[in-house]
Amino acid sequence: MNISSPPFVATTRSRRAAQVRAAPAVVTAAVTRGVARWFEDTGFASLTEFKLGNGRRADVVGLNAKGTILMVEVKSTPEDFRGDAKWLEYVPYCDGFSFAVPPHFPWQILPATCGVVIADAHSAAVVREAPRHPLHASRRKALTLRFALAAGQRLGSIVDPRF
Repeated sequence: MNISSPPFVATTRSRRAAQVRAAPAVVTAAVTRGVARWFEDTGFASLTEFKLGNGRRADVVGLNAKGTILMVEVKSTPEDFRGDAKWLEYVPYCDGFSFAVPPHFPWQILPATCGVVIADAHSAAVVREAPRHPLHASRRKALTLRFALAAGQRLGSIVDPRF
């Protein structure tokens, strides 16, 4: 999907103005939802707030049937991006790293070494592909097992809240 595809064509000026005025937490939640939907649409299972082996938490992680692991860091404002350099610590834990930002974000300020996804609460579009850097097999296995365990635990907590 490219940036000119729906829903971005149908986005009205008033909707964009409302997004700009929305609280950062509301924008972050909307962008995260859009990224999760994009992952689903492209054959990836996703988890949010995924804990990595270095103690960091990635905003959204996607895993597909081929074992490809993509990570997305959500930024709601330019200030949010400028005030956070921890994203560099996520890159060694994925095959491709991207930033996801809302439609009103000036995405050109993001590093050229990362992918860029524009998202709202309904969908997302890739405006710059994430450069790929294959993970070492042992790290891929560890991350895949961590992903499966986290997904199982989250599902278990829905079935029985005492977990």
